[in-house]
Amino acid sequence: MVLDGVDVSRHVAAYSLQQAAGEPCTAVLHLSPRAGAEFDGLARVVVGEAPDPGPAAASFLEAIDGRELERAVLTRHDLLDGQPQELTRAMLRLLIEWARGDWAGWESSDAVTTEPAPERAS
Repeated sequence: MVLDGVDVSRHVAAYSLQQAAGEPCTAVLHLSPRAGAEFDGLARVVVGEAPDPGPAAASFLEAIDGRELERAVLTRHDLLDGQPQELTRAMLRLLIEWARGDWAGWESSDAVTTEPAPERAS
């Protein structure tokens, strides 16, 4: 058994696993008396599946104003290279930057504004 890169197996007298339906598995390590003060305190380590990124990505994308995205891409000349699909690639690159926190406009799906598209003159 390795914790934080340190082999602790010689200090473990026993372990138990617990899992409730729909919950991640929890391992409890029972240390031997010779473990000493090296393990002073209590730690809870839970191992489970990584969360599904889909709902967070959907919430992020719902908050994007299409006009703001287009304006931001078209004013960023470093993202346009004249190659095929440049607008799509530039939008994806900008969305990646925004998803990493380089855009202060995204807070939550509550920030979505639904403004009607401007009417075109016939």
